[in-house]
Amino acid sequence: MAAARMNLSCSIQSGIFSSLKPSSFFNFKPTHFKYRLYLPQSHFISSKRSMLCTCSSNNSNFQTGEKAEPFVVTTPLYYVNAPPHMGSAYTTIAADAIARFQRLLGKRVIFVTGTDEHGEKIATAAAALGASPSEHCDVISQAYKMLWKDLNIAYDKFIRTTERKHEAIVKEFYSRVLANDDIYRDDYEGLYCVNCEEYKDEKELLENNCCPTHLKPCVPRREDNYFFALSKYQKSLEETLAKNPDFVRPSYRLNEVQSWIKSGLRDFSISRASVDWGIPVPNDNKQTIYVWFDALLGYLSALLEENEQPSLQSAVSSGWPVSLHLIGKDILRFHAVYWPAMLMSAGLTLPKMVFGHGFLTKDGMKMGKSLGNTIEPNELVHKFGPDAVRYFFLREVEFGNDGDYSEERFINIVNAHLANTIGNLLNRTLGLLKKNCQSTLVVDSTISAEGQDFKDTVEKLVQKAHVHYKNLSLSSACEAVLEIGNAGNLYMDKHQPWSLFKQGGAASEAAAKHLVIILEAMRIIAIALSPVTPSLCRRIYAQLGYSDDQFNNLNWSETKWGGLKGGQVMAQPKPVFTRIEQIKETENGGEAAKKVVKKKEKKPQVQGVVEA
Repeated sequence: MAAARMNLSCSIQSGIFSSLKPSSFFNFKPTHFKYRLYLPQSHFISSKRSMLCTCSSNNSNFQTGEKAEPFVVTTPLYYVNAPPHMGSAYTTIAADAIARFQRLLGKRVIFVTGTDEHGEKIATAAAALGASPSEHCDVISQAYKMLWKDLNIAYDKFIRTTERKHEAIVKEFYSRVLANDDIYRDDYEGLYCVNCEEYKDEKELLENNCCPTHLKPCVPRREDNYFFALSKYQKSLEETLAKNPDFVRPSYRLNEVQSWIKSGLRDFSISRASVDWGIPVPNDNKQTIYVWFDALLGYLSALLEENEQPSLQSAVSSGWPVSLHLIGKDILRFHAVYWPAMLMSAGLTLPKMVFGHGFLTKDGMKMGKSLGNTIEPNELVHKFGPDAVRYFFLREVEFGNDGDYSEERFINIVNAHLANTIGNLLNRTLGLLKKNCQSTLVVDSTISAEGQDFKDTVEKLVQKAHVHYKNLSLSSACEAVLEIGNAGNLYMDKHQPWSLFKQGGAASEAAAKHLVIILEAMRIIAIALSPVTPSLCRRIYAQLGYSDDQFNNLNWSETKWGGLKGGQVMAQPKPVFTRIEQIKETENGGEAAKKVVKKKEKKPQVQGVVEA
């Protein structure tokens, strides 16, 4: 009997970006196979401190100790058939900002990311490079870790689905679902897309049975597979969504999910007989577990502590359920329909929320290798720095909707917001303080703000930012913090302290107080924007005379007005964000394309070795 066909997504990452070209630092040699990973000097490990840059540092502010309920946020487990692309970078930047905000609230945060490493597509990609699947997975998984380091991603757990602890969790979960009579064996015959690793319904195919995503002919295939009884959970899923409308967000994604369920759920295949690169089915070594039934369980296996005996009970007690699954909208069906049904079958609590964000385009067009208009995240971060990349995509893309990138808009936004509104305000204020007050605050910020409406304005904007962060409205949170900078610039232009200093006497004293007010606003900006631009905010905080340890232990409550004290000495003025310049190059008297130039801070050159 032919089982019902399903429309399965290609991977556990945003499929729209799957055709991006490999990153420039990969050199694949097919003869006597070797992956050679060329790393810039910044990747060489020079100290124990630098090794910690991609793990969280603010988890010292737990609410009530180790037993406090954690805030668990996950990205998808990214499919390693190709190096990371901007779609996966965008999801992870957003998850990192959310995790950092929750840490500022004093929550015990567990931020999970990782790689999905099984399946036919990965085995094919490895073979094309003269590699074994495990060698291929090692290199691509490391590429993700390197990119996350460059983007200042402070994850707590990085799971690889080829880890032994993950295999143990998958097998135990499979056995539990089997014991609940939700797995059965049946034949499946249909047209199969190797790239998507799924059977296709003939009505969705193009001419000559071509896959609409990969534009390649699907091949006839017949298999004897194991199936999960998804249809059994239709009523339970309908009731869950009706009682908990926040389970899927934004609300228009919930409508999609309810529509899918209402149209009728069909059982789906969870094994493959023709795929060797995968976890063997516990009761049948001739079959491997299908990539989605395997990869989704990475959210559980990631919670296990190092060297802990792997078991579902241990994973659950370490932080389940997840507070927020953050995904691209193309894999919503798997996370909002299949995954909760699987968890119901295994008797486990459902996640609290699944948030499906939109896709990215470039210059108003869908990205693709054939169009030559992809965004390479490695190139972007090395060209402009992590703060600019993180800020642009979180500020300019309304979280949940699709968003567009253009280099001109990127440069204009980060220059206007980070270099001018924030960076220039801090620099000119510190310059005036150095010239007129020997870089020393004359009075507490609380006293300096007496009788000033500015303090109330800042406090209201901080509260707005707090609400927006909490509601996952990241763009609006950025806007609220930027408004503090705008208000600071208006305040500076209104009171013109440089003129007051020239008058001397009481006017000079008033000018010194005005500088304290501006610098207090900058202190608050450094905290409130730190989830989005952590490196920039660290530099701002250092300019205000604070140490790295003080920055690492910040709490959102410190956004309250009154942190700066009289007598506190500021650092010497130094730009915290270098403006990106577009220099027009001329050739034979004619105007050529603009060249982008951004000064980079010099870093010590350290010799070392990085494992791939």
